[in-house]
Amino acid sequence: MAGRGRVSECGVVALVLLLVALVACGGRPAADSARTDVQRVLDRRAGAVLDRDRAAFERTGALSWFENLRAVPLAAWSYRLTDLHRTGDHATADAELRYRVRGYDRAPVSADRTLSLSRDADGRWSVDSDRPAAKSAQQLWDQGEVVVVRGAHGIVLGVGQSGQALHRYADLADRAVPAVSQAWGTDWSRRVVVLVPRSLEGMAGLLGSPASSYRGIAAVTTGEVGGRAPADRIVVNPDAYGMLGALGRQVVLTHETTHVATRAHTGPATPLWLSEGYADWVGYRGTGRTPSQAAPELSGSVGEGRVPRALPEDKDFGFARDATALAEAYEGGWMACRMIADRWGDARLGEFYRAVGEHKERAGAVRDAMRRVLGTTPEAFTEQWRAYLRARLG
Repeated sequence: MAGRGRVSECGVVALVLLLVALVACGGRPAADSARTDVQRVLDRRAGAVLDRDRAAFERTGALSWFENLRAVPLAAWSYRLTDLHRTGDHATADAELRYRVRGYDRAPVSADRTLSLSRDADGRWSVDSDRPAAKSAQQLWDQGEVVVVRGAHGIVLGVGQSGQALHRYADLADRAVPAVSQAWGTDWSRRVVVLVPRSLEGMAGLLGSPASSYRGIAAVTTGEVGGRAPADRIVVNPDAYGMLGALGRQVVLTHETTHVATRAHTGPATPLWLSEGYADWVGYRGTGRTPSQAAPELSGSVGEGRVPRALPEDKDFGFARDATALAEAYEGGWMACRMIADRWGDARLGEFYRAVGEHKERAGAVRDAMRRVLGTTPEAFTEQWRAYLRARLG
């Protein structure tokens, strides 16, 4: 009898455990079921965005920013759930958003998002909020309704900007793209996406950094600041951009467009004096600006006998640096690229840029490219550059 009783107890325990598992979610762990259900909600939400279906979007939860991106031409939009933290009928989801702007992005732009969700009495999950993940950049539609203006070579997306203002940016892009292609070649998309937020604070939000980092910086390209997107975005600081004259505005947008064109050949081996110097060289190319006009800070230093002893280092290009020192770094890189074009030719400058970018790491990259393309060494090149500064700026 005792033996039969023990067998009976084990059977009851096993039956209870089986029933618990079945009640939890039909034989699947509850957490896995919730992940599957939430991913389905995100898939429906993404489909509604692409279909411009407001009603379908609202059935997945909060309307949120849906109306803000109504004018943005989208070729793709999807979410991939990466983590889910659930407490009863509430959950927080981490997801990777991937999207493409139709006609401009060859590869998706990626953005980390955090979504809050809740479950109703019928067990259906819905989205309560969809926002940038902590320490991640905003998307333009997180900041307000996006106005879209298309040009021949680019698309301009703006928030808090008039259509007339955005058309001016499109005109600048239409001049920048052919200028870059003439200097660099046509082995790039030859299309740009320009983002124009309402203010400096909006620019900082799009880059996921403090506004103080970009005060006085007229524009940046997303790839320069750690963006994961293969499709670059030119992000404008309207506060600083508005302080520039007509030539300055064109030089800046051409400079940033150069970064878009050269991105595939720019990597860990490329020093900033070369990438920024080359972009400035293309920006000023054909403008008729003399070295002393385009490099006033460095010209002043050289005129006073303070000739830099070495090419600018990467740290010299930090946006938070003193404005004069930052300007001298950019001007020094520009003068180095200008010297290469003067002495070895425009085509050789582009060849040198590509040769440096072929290397997987910084060590030895510039030395090898200088030897193969320019027939010189970094030491000799630096002395030539210093003499060039004295001759052109002294």
